[in-house]
Amino acid sequence: MDYVLSTKDLCKHYKGFKALNGLTMHVPKGSIYGFVGKNGAGKTTLIRLICGLQHPTSGEFTLYDVKHTDSTISKSRRRMGAVVETPSIYPDMTAAENLRQQYRILGLPGFDGIEELLQLVGLDSTDQKKAKNFSLGMRQRLGIAVALCGNPDFLVLDEPINGLDPQGIVEIRELILKLNREKKITVLISSHILDELSRLATHYGFIDKGRMVREISAQELDAACRKCMRLTVSDTAALTRVLDTLGYEYTIIDDAHADVYAKPNITQLTLALAKENCEVLSVEEHDESLESFYISLMGGKGHD
Repeated sequence: MDYVLSTKDLCKHYKGFKALNGLTMHVPKGSIYGFVGKNGAGKTTLIRLICGLQHPTSGEFTLYDVKHTDSTISKSRRRMGAVVETPSIYPDMTAAENLRQQYRILGLPGFDGIEELLQLVGLDSTDQKKAKNFSLGMRQRLGIAVALCGNPDFLVLDEPINGLDPQGIVEIRELILKLNREKKITVLISSHILDELSRLATHYGFIDKGRMVREISAQELDAACRKCMRLTVSDTAALTRVLDTLGYEYTIIDDAHADVYAKPNITQLTLALAKENCEVLSVEEHDESLESFYISLMGGKGHD
């Protein structure tokens, strides 16, 4: 598999505090990689390192197979756009003026593509409205447009939906999906808003205290969080006997509840249980959420 970004035993220490403590991760080309961890886990530190804003204490990372110590790493970084913490925009400029300024900073020869960028992020109708008068969602989309100047094929977003209202969250989600699917841009998203991330990510990396706890694809996660029928019954011992006879895979949760990993014929199941003097009190579809998977992965600890 081709990786846009990979790290090996990456460490960053600040006066005894280990922000990154041997982080090893792999971001596949073409993926939307959800970088998951509570506040302070090391997500932003990693982003600062790969953007060249800070230097690792030890370990290494590669961008497009170029090591961070290589003299050509700056060329690899030109293929990357990033929004770190807050969008880097000029509040007294319009959206178009912000993009023109970024073109100048990058040394691009002209302003071709600015109108297309504004259309892409849905800001083509803002005209002379200054960025300081934009909504939070509009400023976030402008920040992404600035990051896209120079046509990068790797986009790094640090908590892109923090503080957004529901409409703003939907707009950012649709924009990220569009960039990934239509423009073939690999996206790394750091976030602790897991429900929204589950609508986007193709791959996940779960980080805690500066270390990678687990990397997993969305497909593997779906299998780990597979759907089931949760039964509430009067006697799980009787339920066990019936489910064994019927050949269903199941997990007994407690004296009253069990998860059945199939869609059983409810009439057949109810009749079989009635013969065992067991009542079915309720049946509901159930699946483990990304959030509950994350909490169980971290040993029951919540996230901020």
